[in-house]
Amino acid sequence: MHRAKRPYVICHMVPSVDGRIVTARWKLPASFYREYERTAQAFDADAWIIGRVSMEPYAGKTRVPKRKAKLAISRTDFIARRDAESYAIALDAAGKLTWKSNAIDDEHVITVLTEKVSDEYLAFLRSKGVSYLFGGKTEVNLKKTLEKLRSHFGIETMLLEGGGKINGSFLASDLIDEVSVLVAPVADGSIGTPTLFDMSSVRGPARPLTLMSVEERRGDIVWLRYKRKRSAR
Repeated sequence: MHRAKRPYVICHMVPSVDGRIVTARWKLPASFYREYERTAQAFDADAWIIGRVSMEPYAGKTRVPKRKAKLAISRTDFIARRDAESYAIALDAAGKLTWKSNAIDDEHVITVLTEKVSDEYLAFLRSKGVSYLFGGKTEVNLKKTLEKLRSHFGIETMLLEGGGKINGSFLASDLIDEVSVLVAPVADGSIGTPTLFDMSSVRGPARPLTLMSVEERRGDIVWLRYKRKRSAR
């Protein structure tokens, strides 16, 4: 019943065989990333969500102008558009992304903030036509945020695509319904680099999964899909 209030969340990622997710030095062919996109499209999701660092290359860089108006901007959600075919969502608690546009390849941008961001930044987002939601006063409450995404934008299925800390936060909050991984034919071996799920020091319990499917794909890739195993209530 609880999922009816929020989107169905699929964590879709590309880890190495030892669970690392920083692909820069793997020297994989372009066909590998096309395979990732093809499998992502198979879900027909309404939105995808990533963290601030992962979103920076998509957001671009521009200047946040100083605001001349002195009236404070209320900390209420701003919906610039709610009829998009797809949405690109950023978790940016401190408001650091400087958007050049309100869309990524025709996908409307939604950014998730906390109430500690400045009025200048909110005015900047409004001027760009970027929708924003408040996930909490000083920290983002993921459950509350997902419920807002469902109620404000009608998002029913969403891809969670990293990085490791964001994935770990969703896992700790038990908000992942399905795990989809394209295992790259690489053994990374790095120490201290991000993994599929990087939990904070305050960890939740391990989450049991049920295998849905195993599929061999081109380029020595294995596509594994698991569903969150939940006890009957």
